[in-house]
Amino acid sequence: MLTISQLASYAGVTVRAVRHYHHIGLLPEPERDRSGYRTYDAAAVVRLIRIRSLADAGVPLGRVQELLDAGPEEFADGVREIDKDLRAEIRRLQGTRRRLARLAAGEHLALPQSVVDYLDRLRGLGVVERYIEMERDAWIMIAAQVPQQIDAVIAKKHEQLDDPDMVKLYSLLSEALDWPVDDPRGVEIADIVERMMIRAVNAGEVGGDPFDDRFVRLLDSTMVQSAPGAARLVAILEERGWKGWTRIERVPDDRLNREPPES
Repeated sequence: MLTISQLASYAGVTVRAVRHYHHIGLLPEPERDRSGYRTYDAAAVVRLIRIRSLADAGVPLGRVQELLDAGPEEFADGVREIDKDLRAEIRRLQGTRRRLARLAAGEHLALPQSVVDYLDRLRGLGVVERYIEMERDAWIMIAAQVPQQIDAVIAKKHEQLDDPDMVKLYSLLSEALDWPVDDPRGVEIADIVERMMIRAVNAGEVGGDPFDDRFVRLLDSTMVQSAPGAARLVAILEERGWKGWTRIERVPDDRLNREPPES
């Protein structure tokens, strides 16, 4: 007869594992000797080795009992079912690894692929990383607000990048992060924005964004705090009859149909 330590040694497991298998019912409790110690026979060694072999093969402990008691056909069916479950779990884990790998790049955290691709396009246009980081944070907030519409919003942004004025605007905005408050180039930015907005108004493309007023104010305040000359830019636009930044709107006056500033 064997002690629990000897049983564990013969089966290649720990004493703690043997006690755990007793606790969950995989290994029946043996009789005890006169001193109260468990005593085991060869059948216990064989069963414990089978338990260990199934567990080492990846069979969940909750299904080991089922396989131990199964006939040959039932055993084969059970193994196939477990293998199917394991393959599904492997696919899930592989997907998790792919998401973690994307997260390592930073921008995939809370951002859909469409926005990441858009930011990469800005990089390709030479927009500086500091400005892209600011825009990324804004897009994180936007994507959380309109998750079902974000791809359509980004598609529109890609269309806008086909406009040379938009490309020039991004170039100037990324440079403006280090400009002094009264840098005269701020007027050039205002000219481009106004020129684009007049075209959009005349084409009937202004309005209809999916954001509530409070969220628009949040994005606008973030923009104003982004660079020394940002508040001045907004002020210049207001002087010309425009208000806002995220949602630029025309202040009604007699300048609606005036000629856009020249390029």
